[in-house]
Amino acid sequence: MQRRTLIQAAGSALVTLAAPRVLAEDWPSAPVRLIVGFPPGGGTDALARVIAQKLTVMWGQTVIVETKAGVAGVLAADYVATQPGDGSILLMAHINSHGLAPSLQPKLRYNVERDFVPIVMVGITPNLLIANPNEKALTLPDIVARCKAEPGRVSFGSAGQGSAQHMALEMFKLRAKIDALHVPYKGSGPLLTDLIGGQIDYSFETMTAATPHVKGGKVVAIAQTRLKRAKGHPTVPTMQELGYPGFEATTWYGLVAPAKLPNAIADKINRDVNTILAMPDVQERMDTYGAEDGGGSREKFRAFIASEIAKWAQVVKEGNVKVDS
Repeated sequence: MQRRTLIQAAGSALVTLAAPRVLAEDWPSAPVRLIVGFPPGGGTDALARVIAQKLTVMWGQTVIVETKAGVAGVLAADYVATQPGDGSILLMAHINSHGLAPSLQPKLRYNVERDFVPIVMVGITPNLLIANPNEKALTLPDIVARCKAEPGRVSFGSAGQGSAQHMALEMFKLRAKIDALHVPYKGSGPLLTDLIGGQIDYSFETMTAATPHVKGGKVVAIAQTRLKRAKGHPTVPTMQELGYPGFEATTWYGLVAPAKLPNAIADKINRDVNTILAMPDVQERMDTYGAEDGGGSREKFRAFIASEIAKWAQVVKEGNVKVDS
């Protein structure tokens, strides 16, 4: 009897060890939903559709991009956090939902580390410090001097309270030791309309949204907010080059899933998305959107998210940043 029990136990262990592999090989056996927390037509939606289209072909199952816009991406994250971790639903995570919200929204119902499985980075984009060409201060030193001469009066627009653009401004205020007027909008569209029209002075706008207007001459790009220059704007200096070492305020996107997603499925998605991001036509699309440095391991993405949460928590604390809940 004892020998039979040992054999049965060994057999059960082998089945248990084999189960994740079989599960990953069989998955997906039904359509997969990719949730986006912003309206169609924006940068997050655009990148999600690039990935979804390629995964649909690769997996032989439809990957459906589904919009759940609201609260700067937090609504979608809150929804996905409550879904089963069986691989049927993924989230295009965003800096707003997974980097900024943990420190800006004390009543947040999800915990980024507990409720999500990081899968893969899709891309990182800089913000561009832009201005109307008719502004009197069109260099970074002149902008700082103007803000010091007119404390609290020089206006910087953002896509909303607690957005990536807003937090780039807060970092700038701390590093330059200035005061400035934050003007939140409901998205980049109305912000850019007012900036071009001269109703506001400046903005740390996403590169994806700002680039067409920079190339069209409607706004001027003064600086960019990654440590290295983006391929799409090789002549625009970084904030670091202009005297602010370590200044990095980006917008980033990546795939995550609800907690309890089996490691085998997470690894499969990671491998497949890395393959997609290396495709020449996808690289070309990513360059168009200004999204760089996508791909890498699951652990690399996990560590990146943790570093972003810590960085922005410090900015929120030092800048005493508050947003309406």
